[in-house]
Amino acid sequence: MFGSLAAAGLSKAALGQTAAGAIRTGMIGVGNRGYYLMESVLRQPNAKVTAICDIKPDRLDKAATTAADHKPFTTTDYKKLLERDDVDAVYIATPCDLHVEMAIAALEAGKHVYCEKPVGIEARSIGKLVKVAKASKQVFQVGQQMRAVTRLRQTIEKIHQGEAGDVVMVKAQRHAGDDLDHNGPSADWFFNASRSGDVLVEMSVHNLDVCNWVINSLPERAAGFGGALVWKNDPPGRTNMDGYTLSYEYGNGVKLSYTQVFFHPRDLPGGGQYTYVYTTTGAVDLDTATYYPRERKPGNRTRVLTEPVKEDRDAAIKAFYESIRTGKEPPADIVVGATGALTAILGREAIYQKKVMEWRNFGVEL
Repeated sequence: MFGSLAAAGLSKAALGQTAAGAIRTGMIGVGNRGYYLMESVLRQPNAKVTAICDIKPDRLDKAATTAADHKPFTTTDYKKLLERDDVDAVYIATPCDLHVEMAIAALEAGKHVYCEKPVGIEARSIGKLVKVAKASKQVFQVGQQMRAVTRLRQTIEKIHQGEAGDVVMVKAQRHAGDDLDHNGPSADWFFNASRSGDVLVEMSVHNLDVCNWVINSLPERAAGFGGALVWKNDPPGRTNMDGYTLSYEYGNGVKLSYTQVFFHPRDLPGGGQYTYVYTTTGAVDLDTATYYPRERKPGNRTRVLTEPVKEDRDAAIKAFYESIRTGKEPPADIVVGATGALTAILGREAIYQKKVMEWRNFGVEL
């Protein structure tokens, strides 16, 4: 359902450095997430951090010190980083409202792009990014890293092959016992929905992307309710939600029920994150890859669809560099990223506008 840019569409120039050379990498944003990404890049033998950008001096100094062996150029202006000839690829890990602007600028500067999720927080700007990314010969990968989890991929493949029946409904949640740190490193933008896209778009895009993946279709409409239910105006000026519930209907008829809260007591059963996939013959717990048949009869038993594997924490990063070198499709391309973000935005707008929202009204061609 969700196609990727064909490898054949990549020019030789888009394949980056030679197999023997390091792919010269720039980091745009080195806060919590960006610094984590940079540490992963530094573990890659075929990559070199040649430039780092952040508007906060303490973060910039910390990242530059960590990558000191690579002797990176440092700047507080991402455009200066993009002007450099010694940068082949960039990671964008800035507040969400800057993703589209920076990603387009990077592609137009001829850089390969790894853009953290969500790719954007408004449908119109995401549509513009989709057009630019599809027209570009550069690799564009989105930080929907669940797409690089081996066991999850294998389990969803088996579901798509019909080994657990036909998917009819999905129930998923993301429940936490406390709000995000009100004084943490992301507090200056996370609680501002105009910058983060609200918690639904900033956080749950991961969960919704997995739901899209297993459902293998686009959501046609969404309805929902939510708000700041416990943490009202806390921190002061807060505009994002702390709890909501959503219902989606997909083009292939599958239904999705999704909830997120920040006030699920730790001792109360049923917290955390899960994705249950209901089928015509039973259900699959995606987190354990376990199939539970609905009918109890001889030979019809609970079974594990795929065995656990040792997951590589750097899998998504390695996939990005492999795509640059070989032209192989990245695990999460612009279509995957845009679909995930738009799914979250569809739900957000259903809550905000208190009405059923329809995908067709986005006017975004994927």
